[in-house]
Amino acid sequence: MTEFGLDLERAEEELEDEAEGDVILGVLDGSTGPEEWIDAVDRGNVLLLAVEGDLNRLAAGFAREVRGEGGSLMHFRGFLVVTPEGIEIDSDRL
Repeated sequence: MTEFGLDLERAEEELEDEAEGDVILGVLDGSTGPEEWIDAVDRGNVLLLAVEGDLNRLAAGFAREVRGEGGSLMHFRGFLVVTPEGIEIDSDRL
């Protein structure tokens, strides 16, 4: 058998660098300022927000900025899914 070198410590560091952010559950009802949602997405978090009210009005304060920074937004079954740049929303199975 041939020997090969595997640097597990380096591989682990690489994996840690890939996974950033969390999934944040919240309610989009106007009680949280748009800056807070923008900051959360800028830190690499995915938002899953239950929409309580007029989605267009409630998301107006952050949707354009999130999209401008490469993020995505999708309304799905009463929730708004918001992802940062580099995380795509796969809707192929809908």
